[in-house]
Amino acid sequence: MREAILDDLAARGLIQDSTDLTELRRRLDEGPIGVYCGFDPTADSLHIGHLVPLLLLRRFQDAGHRSIAWQAALPAWWATPVGGQPSATSSMGPP
Repeated sequence: MREAILDDLAARGLIQDSTDLTELRRRLDEGPIGVYCGFDPTADSLHIGHLVPLLLLRRFQDAGHRSIAWQAALPAWWATPVGGQPSATSSMGPP
């Protein structure tokens, strides 16, 4: 029954690509899974772009899964691609 959430999400056009939907369906059928979405606490506020992930967390929760809205301050280097760091590219050279 829990795997029906995939059908619901697909019907709403919220699944475009997946690594292995068959395996995901099997895993969902075994029991609850944990799903999470992270938010940047350094931003001034949440905005409309955060609504879809929050609604997805709620859908998974309503289907009996564990939903986690995660907020954590990460160092700037964590979110910056290596190519975007001048200090990293000068010491590492071209990729």
